Amino acid sequence: MLQRRSTRTRLAVLAVCGSLSLAITACGDDDGAAGSTDSGDVAAVIKGLDNPFFQQMEAGIDAADDNVDVQAAADITDTTGQLDKLTVVAGQDPACVIVNPIDGTNLVQGMAQLAANDVPIVNIDSPVDADAAAQADAAPATYIGTDNADAGRLAGEQMVSLLPDGGSVALIGGIAGDVTSNARLDGFTESAGSGVDIIQTVAANWSRDEALTQATTLLRANDDLAGFFVANDDMALGVARAVSDVGRAGEVEIISVDGVLDGLKGVQSGDLSAVVAQYPYAIGEMGVHACQAAIAGAELPGEVTAPIALVTADNVGEALEAAPAPFEAYDDPFAALVN
Repeated sequence: MLQRRSTRTRLAVLAVCGSLSLAITACGDDDGAAGSTDSGDVAAVIKGLDNPFFQQMEAGIDAADDNVDVQAAADITDTTGQLDKLTVVAGQDPACVIVNPIDGTNLVQGMAQLAANDVPIVNIDSPVDADAAAQADAAPATYIGTDNADAGRLAGEQMVSLLPDGGSVALIGGIAGDVTSNARLDGFTESAGSGVDIIQTVAANWSRDEALTQATTLLRANDDLAGFFVANDDMALGVARAVSDVGRAGEVEIISVDGVLDGLKGVQSGDLSAVVAQYPYAIGEMGVHACQAAIAGAELPGEVTAPIALVTADNVGEALEAAPAPFEAYDDPFAALVN
């Protein structure tokens, strides 16, 4: 993890490391170490940088203000560790904090600490559970994220376009019951309608290897399978490997959601038919602008939808050239509040 620390911050870290009253697992400049936020600064607590999606989010935060102290969870299961990082940040008198929670409730305790000190909270990407936040009197000032149902709908429209005569399609989601995954799958199903025959929906836990296994099973059981909709690019690349392994490369349409670099390259190579790109870079950048506006005393919109774009062979060159930023213009209402 990149550490952007002033001399004052480094001294603060050493002080924290020397204190027996704080249970911090990592200090100094090691990757994943807890940094320090000077009074009046913006801080961000996000998901794990082991995932390219959140690497792009950090890049967007950095582009907006390279003084933001970005703290990241170890991985997608590190709910307690992520809360520990927010608790440390909350004790350092920040002016505003950006939160990207692993689940709807794991950061609420730390958010309550911030709210008690009148620190504005900007929620990005994954929404905090509204009821839990309300009970803790810690409602975020704004939420910035992708409309995942819309992303699924865009993918459904493209699948119908690619299969004008219909065909059998399988859906591969992330973790069973995951809100983001379900919204994408539901949006796809709604949009594709009767244009295709959805034969089965399975979960692959956001894992490329599990998606490879699931897709191989589906392909062997359904010789006429014409397409896959996959809830993220990483799993879609596992599906593409399965399609190639059974000798059907170029015959089966594969559409996914994310738009990470490997996904875009998959479209460029022809392994993937299309991706619906969401832009964690833009989400991170807007999160910083929202904090800057909140610090300036501006009233923030309650919710802002981040941009998405359909990437196909026709425009993948533009998408790759602009990556990780969006290749199409988009509205950032917070920027106008800052300027």
